[in-house]
Amino acid sequence: MGKSLAEYSDQELFDCINEDGRTAELAFSELYGRYSPRVYAYCLRFLGNEVEAQDIFQETFIRFHQCASQDRDMTNMSALLLKIARNLCVNSKRREKSTVTFEDYMMTNYDEPSDKEELLKLIKTSLDLLPDEYKEMFILREYDGLSYADIADVTGVPLSTVKVRIFRSKQKIREILQPYLEELSKY
Repeated sequence: MGKSLAEYSDQELFDCINEDGRTAELAFSELYGRYSPRVYAYCLRFLGNEVEAQDIFQETFIRFHQCASQDRDMTNMSALLLKIARNLCVNSKRREKSTVTFEDYMMTNYDEPSDKEELLKLIKTSLDLLPDEYKEMFILREYDGLSYADIADVTGVPLSTVKVRIFRSKQKIREILQPYLEELSKY
């Protein structure tokens, strides 16, 4: 390794993962450093539970490391990692399948927060109330900043479906937040 790892492209680092022990370890560490905050944030937003998000986050990088042993070109590291994380999150949600109504959430979590904290809680709640397929599209677009084409690639869903789901998710969030925003505008 003539140059520092920070100068390596994702593809070069991905290729190094299959080399000798120390080189592979350093290459994996560099990729982990580049992408771990984004992957963890995605897991946390999708699942809404820190412990579960941490488990899925760790499993994502384990699966990524296993995937790196396959001989393949790496054109979009971020998309690959988010695709692995997405699949693990979706599977986790399928196993969980517990739902919380908006009224239940408000009754158990009402403790006179400031307006800003209350708005953040409402936004989180509105995300939790979205169907999973809308929620994941919204998170990938708004929080992770992926293009519609990248989202289609990560999720395996047609581009037109991605656009519709993102539009509907924004529409649903507006509907959920509308009463609160109307109340807030009175002041």
